[in-house]
Amino acid sequence: MPILDWNDKDAVIRYETYIKNSPYAKATQSVAWNKIKHGWEPYYIYLENQQHQIIAALSILVVDNPVGKKLAYATKGPVCDVTNIELLKALFDEAERYLPMDDIFVLRCDPEIEYSESYLQALESAGFNVRSRSVPSYSTIQPRLNMLLTLKDKDEDTLLSEFHSKTRYNIRYAKRKGVQCVYSHSKEALDYFYDTHEIMAKRQQITYRKKSYFESMLKYFDQENIRIYLTHDGEDVLSGAITINYGDRVWYVYGGSINEKRQLQPNYLMQWEMIKWGLETGATYYDFGGVFHEDINDGLYRFKNSFTRGTTEYIGEIDRIY
Repeated sequence: MPILDWNDKDAVIRYETYIKNSPYAKATQSVAWNKIKHGWEPYYIYLENQQHQIIAALSILVVDNPVGKKLAYATKGPVCDVTNIELLKALFDEAERYLPMDDIFVLRCDPEIEYSESYLQALESAGFNVRSRSVPSYSTIQPRLNMLLTLKDKDEDTLLSEFHSKTRYNIRYAKRKGVQCVYSHSKEALDYFYDTHEIMAKRQQITYRKKSYFESMLKYFDQENIRIYLTHDGEDVLSGAITINYGDRVWYVYGGSINEKRQLQPNYLMQWEMIKWGLETGATYYDFGGVFHEDINDGLYRFKNSFTRGTTEYIGEIDRIY
């Protein structure tokens, strides 16, 4: 059956196993991720070969928009070789058989694949609408520019040598000043993280999620895939982060820091410890998340760039518009 039957436990296990073990695995395409997205209706579409093995999957979340229609969105999906245009078309065709098509205005995915003009043209020739370089940067759901650090075939010394010299200095400085970094899955750790996240959001004047959202993340992701990192100096918790290790990457999802003692550079040490988790588990990438502009005057970009030395440009949003 090409849509997941939640009453069939074996089918659910098979789907989850494919998603997690695929070379194209993404945390946002996992069943666990969809469970934390309250208010969205999930659909799990897949294709099989003649031996009844899953060869492609599309985890879709459907939500109402303000004018009464629905957005169907497969975040960073699908889980397959998206350069195989015929396979991508087949997945969209299959999804249309099961989604509430009378209400949906667009079916969208935004795979983490690098931009190329030839790929863009192939998608458009196949009938897809692609929101890429032709649209303003802030108009896509996810930023097209991503900050990736390649870990494959590297060790700690190699990575440190590739960081900006000030980054290496700040990591060592934090250690010299007695900053320590630990990780946990406990409720107490989540409380500490949330305090730092809320403080940071108010400082930056940005919106932030309720604590229940992060509680769901810890509930639905296996402990081997998610960690709460905290830094402290023996007196105060200085910064915190939630990081997911899934597929080919360790993904820095959310972070925060208090307003005091920022001169101790706790965030540099925290990032380094999370990067080391990727090295320990054989991850190919450490994912700092996206940015909308390469702007050296933006503090967040400047911080991430001191580790990654530039951005990776993704293709953007691949749509079928109804």
